Amino acid sequence: MNQQKSRRNRGIILTSLGLKKFQDAKLRSEIEENSGQKYTFEDLSERTRLTHVTLRKVMACEEGVDKRTIVQLFKAFNLELHQEDCSKPNPDLQKIKNAIIPNPKRQKWGEAICVSVFYGRTEEIIELNQWIVNERCRIVALLGMGGIGKTALSVKVAQLIEDKFEYVQWLSLQDAPPIKDVLSQIIQFLSNQQEAETDLPESVGERISRLIDYLQSSRSLLILDNAESILSSAILAGQYREGYEEYGELIKRVGEIPHQSCLLLTSREKPRDLAHLEGEGLPVRSLKLNGIKQTEGEKILRIKGVWGTESDLRVLIDRYGGNILALKIVATTIKDVFDGSISDFLQHSTVVFGDIHKLLEEQYNRLSDLEKEIIYWLAINREPVSIFEFKEDILLAKSQSKLVESLESLSRRSLVEKSDAKFTLQPVVMEYVTNLFVELVGQEIVTQSMNLFRSHALMKVTTKDYVKETQIRLILKPLIDELFAVYRSKKSIENQLTKIIAIQQETLPQEQSYTVGNIINLLCQLQTDLTGYDFSHLTIWQADLRNVKLQDVNLQNANLAKSVFTESLGGISSVAFSLDGKLLAMGDTNGEIQLRQVADGKQLLTFKGHTSKIASLIFSPARIASIT
Repeated sequence: MNQQKSRRNRGIILTSLGLKKFQDAKLRSEIEENSGQKYTFEDLSERTRLTHVTLRKVMACEEGVDKRTIVQLFKAFNLELHQEDCSKPNPDLQKIKNAIIPNPKRQKWGEAICVSVFYGRTEEIIELNQWIVNERCRIVALLGMGGIGKTALSVKVAQLIEDKFEYVQWLSLQDAPPIKDVLSQIIQFLSNQQEAETDLPESVGERISRLIDYLQSSRSLLILDNAESILSSAILAGQYREGYEEYGELIKRVGEIPHQSCLLLTSREKPRDLAHLEGEGLPVRSLKLNGIKQTEGEKILRIKGVWGTESDLRVLIDRYGGNILALKIVATTIKDVFDGSISDFLQHSTVVFGDIHKLLEEQYNRLSDLEKEIIYWLAINREPVSIFEFKEDILLAKSQSKLVESLESLSRRSLVEKSDAKFTLQPVVMEYVTNLFVELVGQEIVTQSMNLFRSHALMKVTTKDYVKETQIRLILKPLIDELFAVYRSKKSIENQLTKIIAIQQETLPQEQSYTVGNIINLLCQLQTDLTGYDFSHLTIWQADLRNVKLQDVNLQNANLAKSVFTESLGGISSVAFSLDGKLLAMGDTNGEIQLRQVADGKQLLTFKGHTSKIASLIFSPARIASIT
């Protein structure tokens, strides 16, 4: 007996640091080299050239082994053994370990999806492993837009770390079950079915207390999938549906009260209580999932049976923002309709169709009115914009005061991307929103019920030329096509737009809106002769009047701010007509004043001298004769 104890105390064992280093390297290798499947002892034995018995002994960290054995193990995973990675066995610690009777591990996976085929997410898995296993976070949330792979990642991570927990339970909240039912299922599972529904307290608060007792007494991993189902739509993100507010109490208490377990949530948007609890150094964390990398996207496409050049693959993956579900859907279409050719599919402009449209529609329908207004502007701008640019675009003062709140809400819904304090949309989301915007504006023109048409510019003439060209191609021209489908002729479209101008002059002549500027841009795209049109006393914002003949066009007392004329160097900030209506003076944001003939738009003079924008202009009757 003494000889056996002596042998057990010889050699070295891995320290907790050394064991973690090996486990992290093994985990990375399983993800990158073994399709996310855990290595069996047979796999490890073949890789390390060590026997099953030796491997078990090393990883148990109880009985000492020869140093060369651990060096060989580390070398198989490209690791170097350092002094802090190993130590002599501690016989007193071993006595304590032998006295502990391990609890049997129990798992309940419910309707968790199969992840036998799983690509990528190496960094995310390692970070989640660090948070859940090593740092023992109480709550971890996986956030991201629909189809990005949250559910699959939650299952894969849980499978990879299941041996670190006594209990693992996966539950779906997709059908929004009442919290009392969810708590009952979890408590019965953690109690080994010793507690029946009839044994549980009636109040939700007492059931949460009972659950926390179990989370404290055993190391458990609970996964709640599709948490967005318990959150409300049409208001700011993260607020609970009526009757589901007590889920907030569950999150708050599980996040605040010390215990040795972990609650893993997946959601398209961040619950409000989670946002208040989380922090980099706190036991509540959230990880936002972006699209998968190019290499993983290519693997998904190839396993679906589609093919193309490296450039075609890159374009397709970028177009769908690396969204896993969208790539699988489009790959099926490419396979069925285009015989697997990505190149043939890319020749067709349609990106949003079928189930992809449904996926995006689900997220769009959850938005508040202001959030919808913001994403329309993101689709119009085409490029990342700052909050200050939003304030220039959005009309209502009350909208500006809530802008930060709504942008934060969109970020929590994983619908906007932020970089360097600027916001934009993923390509597939931008196309969906653009198409929807064109469709809704077309309906408004037909019904003359102005909403988006008055609050959003179809084109921003003060932006970069290539952006304007994109706005014309993707917004103005498709909108004209929509109108042709209804009115059948150019003349009928012109008549309808003229009616809207007349209504505007009669009912809301001084309203600050984009309505008339949008109509002028549509008429210009239709190549309509504007001779004789009356735009007097109207707000004309974001109208492109370059190279437009303005003969006999009435612009008297019109507000031409944010519109541009030929050779204008800045946005128009002020205008004034001469007393006889023959001359038009325009002050711009660059501090210049231009004087033009109203009849043909010819520029007569340019005055330079101001250092800031021209706030107002007035003609001196004595000077007009000398000018003309």
